[in-house]
Amino acid sequence: MKLLKNILCIAAVISSNLGHAQENKKMNQFINDLMSKMTVEEKIGQLNLVTAGEATTGSVVSTDVESKIKAGNIGGIFSMTTPSKIRKAQELAVNNSRLKIPIIFGMDVIHGYKTIFPIPLGLAATWDMPLIQKTARVAAIEASADGLNWTFSPMVDISRDARWGRISEGSGEDTYLSSRIAREMVIGYQGDDLSKNNTLMACVKHFALYGAAEAGRDYHTTDMSLHRMYNEYLPPYKAALDAGAMSIMTSFNDINGIPATANHWLLTDLLRDDWKFNGLVVTDYTAVNELIDHGLGDLQKVSELSLKAGVDMDMVGEGFLTTLKKSLDEGKVTQEEIDRACRYVLEAKYRLGLFDDPFKYCSEERAKNEILTPEHLKLAREAAGKSFVLLKNDNQTLPLKKQGTVAVIGPLANTGANMPGTWSVSADLANTMSLVDGMKSALGNKVKIVTHLGSNLTDDAALQERSTMFGRTIPRDNRDPQQIIDEAINTAKDADVIIAALGESSEMSGESSSRTDLNIPESQKRLLQALLKTGKPVVLVLFAGRPLTLTWENENVPAILNVWFGGTETGKAVADVLFGDVNPSGKLPATFPQNVGQLPIYYSQKNTGRPLAKDAWFQKFRSNYLDVSNEPLYPFGYGLSYTNFTYSNLKLDKNSITKGDSLKISVNVRNNGNYDGEEVVQLYLQDLVGSQTRPIKELKGFQKVFIEKGKSKDIVFTISEEDLKFYNQQLEFISEPGKFKVFIGTNSRDVQEAEFDLID
Repeated sequence: MKLLKNILCIAAVISSNLGHAQENKKMNQFINDLMSKMTVEEKIGQLNLVTAGEATTGSVVSTDVESKIKAGNIGGIFSMTTPSKIRKAQELAVNNSRLKIPIIFGMDVIHGYKTIFPIPLGLAATWDMPLIQKTARVAAIEASADGLNWTFSPMVDISRDARWGRISEGSGEDTYLSSRIAREMVIGYQGDDLSKNNTLMACVKHFALYGAAEAGRDYHTTDMSLHRMYNEYLPPYKAALDAGAMSIMTSFNDINGIPATANHWLLTDLLRDDWKFNGLVVTDYTAVNELIDHGLGDLQKVSELSLKAGVDMDMVGEGFLTTLKKSLDEGKVTQEEIDRACRYVLEAKYRLGLFDDPFKYCSEERAKNEILTPEHLKLAREAAGKSFVLLKNDNQTLPLKKQGTVAVIGPLANTGANMPGTWSVSADLANTMSLVDGMKSALGNKVKIVTHLGSNLTDDAALQERSTMFGRTIPRDNRDPQQIIDEAINTAKDADVIIAALGESSEMSGESSSRTDLNIPESQKRLLQALLKTGKPVVLVLFAGRPLTLTWENENVPAILNVWFGGTETGKAVADVLFGDVNPSGKLPATFPQNVGQLPIYYSQKNTGRPLAKDAWFQKFRSNYLDVSNEPLYPFGYGLSYTNFTYSNLKLDKNSITKGDSLKISVNVRNNGNYDGEEVVQLYLQDLVGSQTRPIKELKGFQKVFIEKGKSKDIVFTISEEDLKFYNQQLEFISEPGKFKVFIGTNSRDVQEAEFDLID
């Protein structure tokens, strides 16, 4: 029977490979025939990606789009939506251009389309891979129903510096977790057949190293060793491509002194030659033109450099459109290079099935019936609830009882427009419930809710304006701040408990939203201090798109629930968790520092030659600070529950393994509390002795498990030699014999440990 199964499996693989080969042959024949009919100008036109300007994702809007479509000078359009508009644009291409080549339509569908899910950093906090894949699948269904077929997602940049605003758009600091999430997002978007009309072509971004921008300042220089690059920053991009992502976007930063968009080593030597990527390479917004400010030359020169580096499609800047023909005539680029780029664009359209049916995504019926459905909203509410991280809960302040009066106070209490979070460009902000309205909807008449602004988002009016762009306005009260606080206290005087809705506005994180001060603004902190002085129980419902510095809040507030920005159903999901219908299970995907001076901070650091002694704060001539301990405020993987999980009986099925062998590791996890709950059991490894320095811990596995109160489960992990491998100085992916530590626990800090050996 086993032999028969193996034979059937081999037969299935052979059949699948034959099918792919036949399809590729058919595609190549089609594109060869089409390209033989194309003029140089038409080929260059396919490399031009323009914006319709419906959604604000950059500072430039394309002009004269209609005539360029008719002339065959546009290969793709983004930020245009609805089947009717997209049909009209597509009709111009297939009815009025000479060769009737269809257009590809894209959008920044980052964490949902109309049904908005938690920001990506929040989704990462769920540690729930099936759930994350479902959110991407729903996003693909909705966006494709509205005419789109390409999303500029997932964003897989590793970030360990919370000053960088775009940390909100990725999965945090860890290579392994980010790689797992990247895979699920791609599968969710693209499904099992990209030519189906409910799929989106995924675009992995930003290639590469964008999250390591110096000083956490957006678009800034990135510089790192190949060792760190290969071991820590590149794996999530590779994981997304291995999952089948058919496009990738260049980053804004330089790498080894060469900006990514003009970096031949990155886009050709690594991406094409080493990784064998055969999809489409697109720039970020005007990235070709920005090479001028990088100091690489004029528009003709930087367009030439980008094409030669391996770029296929120029987003918005139109440097390719306006200069490549001249460069070809002058012998600065070759026909082969233009043909290569054109072929990758046409192949993407072929794989999407646009040559078979250019209007396959233009269904008014789907747009009416497959967007913001009850099922999608239910998933959004579930995802939001699972993303929330309980940071503190003294004396079981939470969950609350569904009775009495609750005061919801703060600048984030009554703003529906901020609930979706940054990079939710297609969200219906006008019809998104605020926290207060969502809580009222979820709780009905069981709880009386009173509310007040309490304070401005920040004392600085200009900063508030910069932090509430793109329709994310928060009302501003220009009276004396103390008068506003006094009114809020009066509103809360008869409340049984106070919910302080504080933190960042949605646009205080995201692109071009770097910050040097990661405290809750002073205006809000004064309000929080006044609320605590009432003597009533206070719960801080924290809105954030990044790790914040919460040292004072952690010392003084009895309960803190980090809700990130939970999307369309934020308010209802917050009520679900605050009142115990959902037991919080989120775990931090990024370390929270004690103060901004610790940044960049991450759990997988190296020891140095002078490590600080365990449990010590300061030792002279050791790697530490004078004024604060090395420890984070909240470690990676941290998150509390309303129940209590205890770990015991860590076992290894053997003390050593050989290369090619595997090791089973088990631990017993018991729910000793009064609530059923989910726990994320985390496994870390440390290579104790090697030919080069290695991190003190590396996440290598996790399981999210549901355990009923009073029950326990034995959780089993299998580790193979493959999990022990790393890139050495020669960039060989190897394992080395020696001693290893294994850690299992509820976060990266609170773990049990054991040792084993890898032997030759």
